[in-house]
Amino acid sequence: MRTRRVAFVHRFLLLTSLLCLVLGGGLLAWQTQAQESERVALVMTIDGAIGPATGDYFQRGLSLAAERDAELVIVQMDTPGGLDASMRSMIRNMLSSPVPVAIYVSPSGSRAASAGTYLLYASHVAAMAPATHLGSATPVQMGGGFPGLDEPDDENDRSGAGEEDNEAGGEANGNGNGSADEEAGANGESNGDEAAPEEEEYADTRRRGETAMERKVLEDAVYYIRGLAERHGRNADWAEEAVREAVNLTSREALEKNVIDVVAVDIEDLLAQIDGREVVMDYGERTLDTAELTIERFDPDWRTQLLQVITNPNVAYFLMIIGFYGLIFELSNPGSLVPGTIGIISLLLALFAFQLLPINYAGLALILVGLALIVGEALMPSFGILGMGGIVAFVIGSVMLMDADNLRISLPLIGGIALVAAVFMLWTLTRFMGLRRRPARTGHEQLLGSQGRALERFEGRGHVRVMGERWNARSASPLHKDQVVRVVAVEGLTLVVEPVDT
Repeated sequence: MRTRRVAFVHRFLLLTSLLCLVLGGGLLAWQTQAQESERVALVMTIDGAIGPATGDYFQRGLSLAAERDAELVIVQMDTPGGLDASMRSMIRNMLSSPVPVAIYVSPSGSRAASAGTYLLYASHVAAMAPATHLGSATPVQMGGGFPGLDEPDDENDRSGAGEEDNEAGGEANGNGNGSADEEAGANGESNGDEAAPEEEEYADTRRRGETAMERKVLEDAVYYIRGLAERHGRNADWAEEAVREAVNLTSREALEKNVIDVVAVDIEDLLAQIDGREVVMDYGERTLDTAELTIERFDPDWRTQLLQVITNPNVAYFLMIIGFYGLIFELSNPGSLVPGTIGIISLLLALFAFQLLPINYAGLALILVGLALIVGEALMPSFGILGMGGIVAFVIGSVMLMDADNLRISLPLIGGIALVAAVFMLWTLTRFMGLRRRPARTGHEQLLGSQGRALERFEGRGHVRVMGERWNARSASPLHKDQVVRVVAVEGLTLVVEPVDT
């Protein structure tokens, strides 16, 4: 009877398990089918400067949209601009994406300045909310420039010299050309009209850049954004003006000038307006079907937030300083462990951030040399020569390290760290100067003037205990046991002593 009950329980458990597996599998298949049949629009958020963290987040969002077979990617953007390398990487990913991308400058009060204007022109759908603006797309040169390329051209100087020569020639030949001068005076209006194109030509020269490097950067940016505008059929002339003159447009003006496609109050309004619109994809044209799309958000996660923190130039710079000093303290005090652990972690994070940021390697080398000189001043004092040179190199390198428009190191932070290093160096110098004035505490010099006691009664030679050690001693005066003596000289391993009472 007991065996039948056990068999029944086993069969019941087996059937229950099979039923749970079947129901679970069916539920999973139904959920998967529902997800595949669901039409979604993936919404991302870009708020702040365009940088490596933004590019990584944008790329992962496009990959997720491709995996989910989303109908559309909507990027809500509010940015003052950012790095050219990150912007171009995002544009390449956008143009090659199998999912259309709509850049939506929102909410009201947002902007798409500088790099944001390029992203807006590169998007398959360019949209803005009311009370937003775009523009100021003039590139800002980073770094210290290049010798020769940054020198103003001699073309204007040569033209100016030519004009002076012409004027001098005119004065020299004034008698011969008197009739021509009178004719020019009679036609003053025509001469005035001819002067205007010269001024306009001069203004065009200014807009094209004063140096070879400025012209190279500016022309590259102009034709890059014109190519994006022509790809999507947008206003290329205004795009060029935004680059050359840093002009801006409101959302309503941008719509009137064919700079953007849509002005929408919210995402639902945007989806309703672009339904049925044809966009140019990498593989050809595509008609958007945005009716009744399910909105799914892909907000920045901890990885993006961590990248945003450590790729902040001030944070990366401070991590490098902490890492350097942590390793120095660990090497000077082996076995401390804490400074070394913190230093190596901080230094690795700083190097990772520098890999993503547009750093000037000459500036980084100057910073490391400056820190090494400051530490060298502490280890082998040179009366401030190494320390002052280190501080100068450190400050110059810190200023040169990053010089982007939106990614630069705070000058107060540089000054504060340099001040701390100077105070540390000054403290080290004062400590060493004080140590030089103190008497020696080791060797024979330490024994001179020290006191001890006679271990026995003797006159001439005997033994004394000085500083806890037994020494051979010589005294010109007779000494009795336990009498206090003072060391007046050291002769090899023999101390010359005298009674303290004398």
